[in-house]
Amino acid sequence: MKTPAWLKPGLYGAACGAAALAVIGGFSWGGWVTGGTARTMAADQSRADVVTALSLICVDQSKRDPQLAERMAAIKAASSWNRGDLVMKNGWATMPGITEGTSQVAKDCADKSAA
Repeated sequence: MKTPAWLKPGLYGAACGAAALAVIGGFSWGGWVTGGTARTMAADQSRADVVTALSLICVDQSKRDPQLAERMAAIKAASSWNRGDLVMKNGWATMPGITEGTSQVAKDCADKSAA
């Protein structure tokens, strides 16, 4: 059987186009990421999980404060930008075994306490 002369370049073009479409489509629509992006995403997620866990400890520490009512009134009266600073000043965001608190934990704790 004789094949047309255009068939071989056409098949090569179709194969190359399919491979290019798979790679481009995989990265843009398929959710594929590079190793560096995956590491960045994992680090961001782990930081968020740690902040969430520590903010629950912060909320628990705030409930044990003997001046809770006055301090919560001050936190609720403060703007959302200053609430984390008040939590840090109160010492609620300072975890056991650490000398100073974390600002992100304090902000998350203030949001949870004020709600």
